[in-house]
Amino acid sequence: MKIALLHDWIIDVAGSEKVFKEICDIFKSADIYTIVYKQESLKELGIENRKIYSSIVQNFPFSKKFYRNYFFIYPIIVEQFDLSKYDLIISSSHSFIKGVLKHSNQIHICYCHTPIRYAWDLYFEYIKHLNFLFKGLSIYFLHKIRTWDYISSQRIDYFIANSNYVAQRIKKIYNKPAYVIYPPVEVEKFEVESKKDNYYLTAGRFVPYKKIDVIVRAFSRMKDKKLIVIGDGPDFKKVKELASNNVELLGYQNFENLKNYLKKAKAFIYMADEDFGILPVEAQACGTPVIAYKKGGVLETVIENKTGIFFDEQSEESLINAIERFEKMENVFDVYEIRKNAEKFSKEEFRNKFIMFLKNVINYPLLF
Repeated sequence: MKIALLHDWIIDVAGSEKVFKEICDIFKSADIYTIVYKQESLKELGIENRKIYSSIVQNFPFSKKFYRNYFFIYPIIVEQFDLSKYDLIISSSHSFIKGVLKHSNQIHICYCHTPIRYAWDLYFEYIKHLNFLFKGLSIYFLHKIRTWDYISSQRIDYFIANSNYVAQRIKKIYNKPAYVIYPPVEVEKFEVESKKDNYYLTAGRFVPYKKIDVIVRAFSRMKDKKLIVIGDGPDFKKVKELASNNVELLGYQNFENLKNYLKKAKAFIYMADEDFGILPVEAQACGTPVIAYKKGGVLETVIENKTGIFFDEQSEESLINAIERFEKMENVFDVYEIRKNAEKFSKEEFRNKFIMFLKNVINYPLLF
C-alpha cells in the first residue's frame, strides 16, 4: 500500500508540526507533501532524509517569510499535487492541504487541527484591522476560499479532530463527523516539582487572542502577587508598558528555562480560547495547577478543582476573582494527580489511538 503524508507548510515547528512528526514516525516509508518548507525545520522534526515534495511556492521570492501572503492561490496550488499513485492519503491540516484531489479508489484521512480560522470563526476579527484596499481584496478572496473549503472537505473520507471543541466546528462548517484524538504532548520531558515558589506564570505568543495584556493588567492591580511572563511577539512592547513592578517579562526562553519556570510556579495562567492548548498540559505534567478561561480545548484537559480552576470571562475582574478562589484552596491540589491527568495526552497515547483508528476504518496490516 502506497501512502502519502501531507502537511500545510513546514516553516516553524509548533503543535501541528509535532503532530505531523508523530504521524511520520508511524509511517516511516511514506512520501511527504507540503506547500513550502524550511530545511532546518525538516531537520528539527527528523524528517530531512524523507522523500519530500513541495509546490511551486517553494521557489517564490521570500516564500519562507511571506508564505501566508499567498493564501489566495493555495486552493489552486494544492489541487496540482498529483497523488493518483497512492492508496492512502493522510493529511495534517489547519488550512489548505486537505483540499487535494483524489480518485474514487483512494482513502483520505484528515487530522484537522481546525477549519481555516481566519476564513470562518475569526473572519470579522481578521478583516477589521486591514486598510481599505486589503480589506476589499480579503473579503472577496475569503468568500471564494470558504466556498472552496466546504466543497473540498467533502472529498475527505474520515476526519480526525484534535479536540471535541474542533470536532463540533467540523460538524457545523463541513457537516462531517470527526473522531477525536488529542495531540501528542511530550509529557515525558517534564518532571513533577512538589515545592512551588511564590509566583504565577503565563506564557505564549504575544498576539491579541492570547489576552496576555489582560493577564498583565490584572496582576498590575494585585501588587502583592508576582507574575512571570514568558514569550515574544507583535504585542510585546505594548504589554511591557502595562506591567507594574510585580510583573516580570522574560521574553523568549528555551525549553529548559520554560520547563523550570513551569515546575516552580504555584499556578499557570491561561486566558486564550484555543482549539486544544499544549501549555496547560505541559504545566500539569510538572504538577502545576492551571487557572484557565472556561472555553475551548482546555475544558477537555483540565479537571476543575482537581488539576485547576476556571474563570468565566476574558477580563481582569474574572481572573482576579479566580486567583482569590485559588489561593483559598491551593492546598487541595495534589501534584501527582495533576501529573497523572497530563499523561492521558502523551505521545504513546496518541500513537495507540491513531493506530486503533486505522484498524477500525481500513485493513491496517496492509499499510506495512
